[in-house]
Amino acid sequence: MRLLLAEPNALMQKVLTERLKQESFELTVVDNGLDAINYIQNKSVDFVVSEELLPYKNGFELIRHAVENNIPIIIISDADLENKILEAFELGAIDFIDKPFSPHELVVRVKNAAKKVVQI
Repeated sequence: MRLLLAEPNALMQKVLTERLKQESFELTVVDNGLDAINYIQNKSVDFVVSEELLPYKNGFELIRHAVENNIPIIIISDADLENKILEAFELGAIDFIDKPFSPHELVVRVKNAAKKVVQI
């Protein structure tokens, strides 16, 4: 599975990259929303995992582009606010993960979400 990870924090990128590659995901990592949107529009990607708070374009803008391109997206955020969670789902995110979380949890959620997308 070709996965795009949009994460501005270098340490979080490293931790998640290591864990996702252990699961044999083809992984591309970007650190801002503009690069993520450009990647979605110009490359082939099966799934997106994105931090909500990204430079240039935020995670909610990224949801719109992912949904327009029929790409499932999971949003990660430390903003544990019901309105943010609901907005992500209303825009079309397939899941929302509150920080802090374990990298293993992310892998399980990506795999589960991918199974649901295939079934639909």
